[in-house]
Amino acid sequence: MIYNVKGILTYAEPTFAVVECGGVGFKCFISTTTLRQLPSPNREVNLYTHLAVREDAMDLYGFAEIEELEAFKLLISVSGIGPKAAVAILSVLTPEKLSIAVSSGDIRAISSAQGVGKKTAERVVLELKDKMAGIATGSTASIVEGIQAVASSSAAQEAVEVLVSLGFNQSAASAAVGAMDMSLSVDEMVRKGLKELSGQL
Repeated sequence: MIYNVKGILTYAEPTFAVVECGGVGFKCFISTTTLRQLPSPNREVNLYTHLAVREDAMDLYGFAEIEELEAFKLLISVSGIGPKAAVAILSVLTPEKLSIAVSSGDIRAISSAQGVGKKTAERVVLELKDKMAGIATGSTASIVEGIQAVASSSAAQEAVEVLVSLGFNQSAASAAVGAMDMSLSVDEMVRKGLKELSGQL
């Protein structure tokens, strides 16, 4: 219904921003990711929006980037994920990080969002695994392709498990192994993975 709002940013706090368009202030609920991209007050801003209609309210959600809006729409398509939970997830994971987390099955990263439990995070991975690649662009798209290649190699899967057991997160381990030659042995993958990820602990 409302594709975007473009006007003067009159107010912003961690959970919402007010954009004035033609004398009307639109309250848009936002993620931390969008908050970081907002200009200072009294400057022009453009937010891509989604109108959530409930029996007792009509809430407008605003996003600085179209990719974040697309990720939001995918998240609210998952059973049990409402707009607030979707914004909570996008507050801890950018669309790029979310696509990597979903592709690699990183339940821990997704459940780190406020109010999102392990079972909900598992549903996100299950229902969006084949859809998230659509919002991955540029280098993120090639990382997601690499992660998907890991699923077809038992050696790569084993290398990821070893790296995770050593304390690296699932997303980072899957991305590192996904960028490797799948014909390498498990030991070689782990060695290369340790070298690449050692600065991330």
